[in-house]
Amino acid sequence: MSEPEPPLDSPQPLDLTALDIDQLLGLFIGILSAKTWQYMGLRLTPGKEETEKDLAKAAAAIDCITVMVDKLAPRLPEEELANLRTLVADLQINYARQT
Repeated sequence: MSEPEPPLDSPQPLDLTALDIDQLLGLFIGILSAKTWQYMGLRLTPGKEETEKDLAKAAAAIDCITVMVDKLAPRLPEEELANLRTLVADLQINYARQT
């Protein structure tokens, strides 16, 4: 017996190995920035009722994001690079306010 076909409107799994390095770094930056806001206690973690602070993890995430942005910089359009630099600055400023 074969498996039923998923409905056409259902989300399809994404093969991360099919993405190139720039796409992966962009994805990782997005994920890490979301986690950083949570680690700073400024956004609620899904499924939680209270914020949780872990500033050591927030600092590590900001450092990783900074390195990834620097690696992407030579290949990004100016506007996209400016947006990422603004994101890094926002994270750093908010981290400083939390410490």
